Amino acid sequence: MTDDITLIATAAMGLESVVATEVKQLGYDVTVENGKVMFNAPVSAIPRCNLWLRSADRVKLQVGQFKAVTFDALFEATKALPWEHFITEQGKFPVSGKSVKSTLHSVPDCQAIVKKAIAERLKLKYGVAGNLPETGALYKVEVAIHKDDAVLTIDSSGTGLHKRGYRTGQGEAPLKETMAAALILLTNWKPDYPFIDPFCGSGTIPIEAALIGQNIAPGFNREFASEGWEWVKSRYWKEAFEEVEDKANYDQKLDITGSDIDHKMVDISEENAIEAGLGDLISWKQMQAKDLFIRKTNGYLIGNPPYGQRIGDREAVAGIYQELGKIMKDHPSWSVYILTAFEPFEQAYGRKAAKKRKLFNGFIQTNYYQYYGRKQ
Repeated sequence: MTDDITLIATAAMGLESVVATEVKQLGYDVTVENGKVMFNAPVSAIPRCNLWLRSADRVKLQVGQFKAVTFDALFEATKALPWEHFITEQGKFPVSGKSVKSTLHSVPDCQAIVKKAIAERLKLKYGVAGNLPETGALYKVEVAIHKDDAVLTIDSSGTGLHKRGYRTGQGEAPLKETMAAALILLTNWKPDYPFIDPFCGSGTIPIEAALIGQNIAPGFNREFASEGWEWVKSRYWKEAFEEVEDKANYDQKLDITGSDIDHKMVDISEENAIEAGLGDLISWKQMQAKDLFIRKTNGYLIGNPPYGQRIGDREAVAGIYQELGKIMKDHPSWSVYILTAFEPFEQAYGRKAAKKRKLFNGFIQTNYYQYYGRKQ
């Protein structure tokens, strides 16, 4: 097979530009569409992107793209693709699917047809008379059809990239690690600036900040489906892990604090930080946001506070935002970034944001309110 492949880094809505910047920083030219960042790269990009991308959801290999308005066309075009370049004779290849605004709207039928087409292609190429064993490495295939345009991919990540491997516990509505990293990457924070999250929950934002601050690859502590793919040579993984180790800056000093009103969440945060190998780098405190005391200048406050989605909670949440606004008004050198679905946030906080960005926290539409500090 050729050493040049097409990869897709999938992104949550609103984070495409963040993912694109990350991919470009790894040295690859990108094309951006809704929910995905596409790029051509050598095979060695599979380990590097899975290890390094902080804000992407997954890294997928694009096997083919074509128009399909009939099931026959879907079958023949799928069968014509070089699946044997990627899936071994023993490979396990479950097929998932989605279809939006397309003639072929039955997803189960599309999945079954793609599965059959791949199987026939592989049996022909490998000279298998009966069923394929599917006892080997995992190759999760997806058929995604949008306006009759079919894209067939294989997921190289396995478990989603937000599963860093350090979360031993969490609260009721944990922020995804990929979203937490994106919130930080959307700021100008540098590791020599103070960093506070007064609504830390299970500690995701401070932990991701510490990983960014010491340039530790977010995927260093987990496994990926493509580690079992024969054509992604073991030396590519070895080189990628060596790069991760070489680029980490474990000597970088950090001033990161996470606090929460719930002492149980503070305990969970500390446990998660220890699991991530960052136990000594982050200070954890149990306190209310109104008791926040700022001692230094030129810091960054990044938080994902309660949204007050239940009617009975809205007044209390507005009060939290009001108290926070009063505190931060006295610290004009600090930059403040708040993610919330609470629509009258600016009114409660007492100040209009310099910028706000629409983001989706799971299925919840939120705004990311950004207040830029005046450096002293």
